[in-house]
Amino acid sequence: MTKHRIYSMAFASVYPAYVAKAEKKDRTKAEVDEIIRWLTGYTQKGLEAEIKKKTDIETFFAKAPKLNPMRDLIKGVVCGVRVEEVEEPLMREIRYLDKLIDELAKGKAMEKILRQ
Repeated sequence: MTKHRIYSMAFASVYPAYVAKAEKKDRTKAEVDEIIRWLTGYTQKGLEAEIKKKTDIETFFAKAPKLNPMRDLIKGVVCGVRVEEVEEPLMREIRYLDKLIDELAKGKAMEKILRQ
């Protein structure tokens, strides 16, 4: 799948996969939402509105109220790629979210996931 196709996908189409991955490992939708809010600055109401509008991934991140400045502390490998080495800014944001959801599914404590 090309970058352009990924960016034009609705965030609402990948969101259920994040929730399913978490729930499969006995984590919750609320925890997924907390991670997304921490990363992007959306309120719960704002997040739900973007999902309902089927906002594409590129716009979802571009419109994020406040990308968390601590997100550069997110390190590690997702899909065989080191997130801190991803050069393209939007793909790096996507990989940050992927990595946080991976950490949730692996049982990491929320305080550690949210870099507190």
